[in-house]
Amino acid sequence: MHPIFERLQLQTRRHFLSHSTAGIGAAALASLVNGDVADASSDDGDRREQRPGFGAAKRVIYLHMTGSPPNLDLFDYKPALQQRDGQDCPDSFLAGREFAFTTGVPKLMGTPRQWKRVGKCGMWMSDAIEKLHDVADDLCVVHSMHTDQFNHAPAELLVYTGSPRPGRPSMGSWVTYGLGSENENLPGFVVLISSGVQPNGGKASFGSGFLPSVYQGVQCRSQGDPVLYSSDPPGMPRSIRRASLDMLGELNQIQAAEMGHPETTTRISQYELAFRMQTAVPEVMDIRQESQATLDQYGARPGKSSLANNCLLARRLVESGVRFVQLFDWGWDFHGTGEATGLTKGLTEKCATMDRPVAALINDLKQRGLLDDTLVIWGGEFGRTPFREGRTSGSKILGRDHYPDAFTMWMAGGGVKGGFEYGQSDELGFGVTEHPVHVHDFQATVLHLLGIDHERLTYRFQGRDFRLTDVHGNVVTPVLA
Repeated sequence: MHPIFERLQLQTRRHFLSHSTAGIGAAALASLVNGDVADASSDDGDRREQRPGFGAAKRVIYLHMTGSPPNLDLFDYKPALQQRDGQDCPDSFLAGREFAFTTGVPKLMGTPRQWKRVGKCGMWMSDAIEKLHDVADDLCVVHSMHTDQFNHAPAELLVYTGSPRPGRPSMGSWVTYGLGSENENLPGFVVLISSGVQPNGGKASFGSGFLPSVYQGVQCRSQGDPVLYSSDPPGMPRSIRRASLDMLGELNQIQAAEMGHPETTTRISQYELAFRMQTAVPEVMDIRQESQATLDQYGARPGKSSLANNCLLARRLVESGVRFVQLFDWGWDFHGTGEATGLTKGLTEKCATMDRPVAALINDLKQRGLLDDTLVIWGGEFGRTPFREGRTSGSKILGRDHYPDAFTMWMAGGGVKGGFEYGQSDELGFGVTEHPVHVHDFQATVLHLLGIDHERLTYRFQGRDFRLTDVHGNVVTPVLA
């Protein structure tokens, strides 16, 4: 819309009522979170913390294994698949299906991993994740996940934005838009990336889409400046930076009054947050303040970049009031095209970088009394096939292709049942046979655990009310504690 017409639109009574900081907008948000709102404000990003209503969780740590881990070699034990290892895949499972790198009739493949029941709950887990055996009684494992996409980027975007195409707000953006922040000096949504590669969906996987840009994920680093370009330039003391921001704020206020563009007021809020972050972020990101015992528990090494460091940082961030912490760890695409992506040595080595710090994160949160109201999520964007990947069918290295119809994710803390397994796939792992959970159902459940009704957390854009779950999704109530 032309800025002049947009400014005129802002003068209407309807716009005033829908964006008033003390009127109908605040009342609607109070109803949304099923509780009182102490200080709801407009969509310029200056939201204070909103109290969740029916949800048990106050914050989220989402651990995304980019590339999608092989669920049939970690959490979903299939003895029948073992017995039929090497046989042709039944035609009934292939008819009408497409696979990323497999054609013809592939061979069924049982897991090369060793399995046992662990925890008081007796959950099956493989030998690739032995540290997670110790926290099995804290995990709520969903074996009946399914999605609509079988390529990485669209599947990842569907998980995080509710759409396989870029442009929609990510889950962390929706959550911080709905609930605000617990610490005015830190971003409500922080992103940490390990293994040196951005997520498959790029920054759209943690972007704010059409929400005000203050709700996008802020990517932090464990080496150098935690946030790029946040440090004062050489020769500029804090007093001059403060004066500069004050002058810039006045100019932006004039621009906002003249043109009425909402991103102008959002930018003012972002500048102010960045100024406050210059002191708060380096302190919370400094894991050297942790004891040696804690560093050893995670396997963290100050000054390095690793999933272990990021798991420890995630605990420090949520402890300091960050609402949503998203961890992306690249390297889980186990096609078997080389030893690093094989299901024996490759999976063992990759799990060694994840198993210890993730188990440590759960134990650390529990010891500090944070697990009950912190929801920890672990998973990928889809699953892996019960048969050998087509390109490597003649290789000694075992690998699996992409598979959307049945896979495993788990949650811990934050109001879910511990030591609990939900749903199952058939005996070979081809399709869900009990309690299917679509990606949109999973999103609805996460929002519910935070006290948000997924059907009512909406944002009007281009004449339509959008939401994370699009027009789908049901809360999976059996997993709720």
